[in-house]
Amino acid sequence: MPSFDEALQRAGEFGRFQRRVFLLLCLTGVTFAFLFVAVVFLGSRPDHYWCRGPSAAALAERCGWSPEEEWNRTAPERSGHGPCQRFLLEAANDTATAAALSCSDPLAAFPNRSAPLVPCRGSWRYAQAHSTIVSEFDLVCANGWMLDLTQAILNLGFLAGAFTLGYAADRYGRLVIYLISCFGVGVTGIVVAFAPNFSVFVVFRFLQGVFGKGTWMTCYVIVTEIVGSKQRRIVGIVIQMFFTLGIIILPGIAYFIPNWQGIQLAITLPNFLFLLYYWVVPESPRWLITRKKGDEALKILRSIAKCNGKYLSPNYSEITVTDEEVSNPSFLDLVRTPQMRKCTLILMFAWFTSAVVYQGLVMRLGIVGGNLYVDFFISGVVELPGALLILLTIERFGRRLPFAASNIMAGVACLVTAFLPEGIPWLRTTVATLGRLGITMAFEIVYLVNSELYPTTLRNFGVSLCSGLCDFGGIIAPFLLFRLAAIWLELPLIIFGILASVCGGLVMLLPETKGIALPETVDDVEKLGSPHSYKCHRKKKTPVSSSHL
Repeated sequence: MPSFDEALQRAGEFGRFQRRVFLLLCLTGVTFAFLFVAVVFLGSRPDHYWCRGPSAAALAERCGWSPEEEWNRTAPERSGHGPCQRFLLEAANDTATAAALSCSDPLAAFPNRSAPLVPCRGSWRYAQAHSTIVSEFDLVCANGWMLDLTQAILNLGFLAGAFTLGYAADRYGRLVIYLISCFGVGVTGIVVAFAPNFSVFVVFRFLQGVFGKGTWMTCYVIVTEIVGSKQRRIVGIVIQMFFTLGIIILPGIAYFIPNWQGIQLAITLPNFLFLLYYWVVPESPRWLITRKKGDEALKILRSIAKCNGKYLSPNYSEITVTDEEVSNPSFLDLVRTPQMRKCTLILMFAWFTSAVVYQGLVMRLGIVGGNLYVDFFISGVVELPGALLILLTIERFGRRLPFAASNIMAGVACLVTAFLPEGIPWLRTTVATLGRLGITMAFEIVYLVNSELYPTTLRNFGVSLCSGLCDFGGIIAPFLLFRLAAIWLELPLIIFGILASVCGGLVMLLPETKGIALPETVDDVEKLGSPHSYKCHRKKKTPVSSSHL
């Protein structure tokens, strides 16, 4: 009985049919990137904000001040104090009542122009060209941590979506979960845009994260399951390039839309267009076979063959696919033996580090000043060479050396940037850009290395568990960035640099997998890295089923 890979080879492994489906599904990478990093623009902090007491409000109305004039005349920050306090203008004495305060210099009514300071209990005022969630929900000072929460809750949604919708896609099908997820992203995104309060905003942003992860996972799996084994690596890297394309496009959207609700709708509504894929994107035939739906799978394979100008003979009336999973794998299976334990712990740390450093560097663009739109665009463009460098290096130098070098490059760049003087911004930008390139490469390589270091029976479970640390890192990243930056702006860069540098050293302890067949058993993994293993196992890699998400 022929295997699925043999039937797919006969129908065409990457013909016109697969290229069409591949291009359509790659667009999901663009919209997922929007969701992933949009907080930089949705939550951009205003240049100036201050607390407005009742006397200051009445004075601003009487004097007809612009926001800039009000900030100059009544904000404690202008006098060297923090923005989380306000002048108690109501404390003016009888000879200079609040009604008689001067429009040109209201503080002149106080001795030494020093009005009493009190913590803010009133409304906030913002001087900015675009409205953001910061000004919408007053996420400043005592509520500043709530801005961190908006990105952390999104990553928590990603983590929940990876397990719930990953399981659902295995049970009910890739395409149906993809379509449900696209619809879910659209609906929850609209609710987020019109959230009446911060609690509703957070709840539906979490749900948007759940469905967003569903779109990203299922589109990736559908693509890799309808192409030949030789094409899986390249299509995986190209999908990542479309993610980068989304990062490049996003600042243009944010620049031309003056409020955060408009940006939220612009990055959300395209997901409804993906519902049209119901008529042009097929269910994964590989999944159909694992669910004992061979007739439906054959029908799709014949459609693929016809579109590709191939012919699938009647000999392929029954096909099989290898079921990779063992029953009830557990974390203990990943740490029971020395080599497996070492690989698991290092890979978990690598996933965590990649997420923390990558998201930290992206979100840092929103707090360092400069032109946010230009800086964000440049940081996205610099990611594109990363995919090309990976393709050029992993087959020439192996996986381990580029993996380590990319992490170390990111770590050193972060540390150097932290101590460069402010007076040479071009050099700071250049070095920080190299760090962004390095961590982008590390993020993409860990996908590949993770799958090559686990045996067939534990591969999907191992990748799912280790990559879960990516979402956990995303939960930690905003708190790490914003809270440490409040102490010293460059402190997060030092933490990022240490994490990435340590990770670069640790991944050198992983066995090299270039030119070695994918391990099939735990014993195969234990033998990885030895010269004898390399000689015995160096052969063409066998196709690997992706029947489990």
